[in-house]
Amino acid sequence: MKRILFGLALGSLSLASCSSDDDNINPTPELNVPSTYTFERNSNSTVSYSGQTLRLRMTSELLSSFNDFDNQTQESLSNMFSNENNPFSEADLNETSKSVKSKVAASQLYFSTNTVESNELKADFESYIDQQMGEVKANRNELAAAGQAGQIADGSKTRYVNAKGLELDQAFAKGLIGALLADQMLNNYLSSAVLDEGDNVENNNNNVTEEGASYTTMEHKWDEAYGYLYGDPSIPAEDPNSVLNESDDHLLFNYLGEVDADSDFAGIAEETFEAFKKGRAAIEAGDYELRDEQANIIRENISKVIAVRAVHYLAEGAASLEEGNNMGSTFHELSEGYGFVYSLRFTHNPETGAPYLSAETVKSFREQMMNENGFWSVSPETLEGIAQEIAAEFGFSVEMAAE
Repeated sequence: MKRILFGLALGSLSLASCSSDDDNINPTPELNVPSTYTFERNSNSTVSYSGQTLRLRMTSELLSSFNDFDNQTQESLSNMFSNENNPFSEADLNETSKSVKSKVAASQLYFSTNTVESNELKADFESYIDQQMGEVKANRNELAAAGQAGQIADGSKTRYVNAKGLELDQAFAKGLIGALLADQMLNNYLSSAVLDEGDNVENNNNNVTEEGASYTTMEHKWDEAYGYLYGDPSIPAEDPNSVLNESDDHLLFNYLGEVDADSDFAGIAEETFEAFKKGRAAIEAGDYELRDEQANIIRENISKVIAVRAVHYLAEGAASLEEGNNMGSTFHELSEGYGFVYSLRFTHNPETGAPYLSAETVKSFREQMMNENGFWSVSPETLEGIAQEIAAEFGFSVEMAAE
């Protein structure tokens, strides 16, 4: 059932499960949901998602370098994407074997047997880098026009677009929200295929922790999903919503706050945080049905965040095109919208176990936006039609998202 308003009817913060009257040999442990994301075993924290924080830091440096035409090249940005040849300014990022590229379109549910599409999607991000440091960089001092890459004014700001008016840094960033963060959260770490893999259930039931660690593998997998949303260093690990709309994050957590600030979707941030806490507590208690219920709340909410922002930017862009003023601002909105449309491929509908919109449908939306001269020639009616179709699939109106 699709929800529009996000209440906090998530039950008591401390619930006890009842065991059978005639079988108390293995009673279900008490479910204790903390007020913050704090979990311990033998007085040691069991929460760990350092790998996610590393990748978010890599992404931040890569994105901040996208328009640095004086100091960056196609090779240097590509090296940041794949973490090769010590591309980062901080030693710990260079020293790790982790990379952004390796986790793009790499979830267990969607891509473990779909390597052809996974490689195609990774190549999309490489192509954004190639275009930015080739076509756009070469024409950075030229005025952009239909079929001509270059710069375009947005008030006091200067935007850089390709020949179709697309800001490649926006396409890259908003596309990564789906292809990296949402895909790993919703379709990998929150999936039963990953949480229950191998001996995970038995080990979790018996409090068998990973070697040298305080957490079980199942606990850790859940925390890794948590880290893709809340892992930016500027976000307090235990109480992330205390900095909602105030952190340095520019990816998923930032847009969760943007959607939550819309009165039509108020409460979605708190409900998502509560689901993460309750699902983690359910893992400690061995209540895997409750765990999966919370995973599905997170999947629905995060998917809706992506859809709301896609519709928001498409609607704003369509309105700006009709007015015909400040094309730099219009193209900026449409570039963000394009990236969020791209990210729809990685959403997860709990009722079907698949994206809310098929890969083919999402590809069609992108092609309609980039047809002929792209943003220079796309009509407001085309954008409005795409926005309507997305909103209908997710159960909200364009007007609700356009605020």
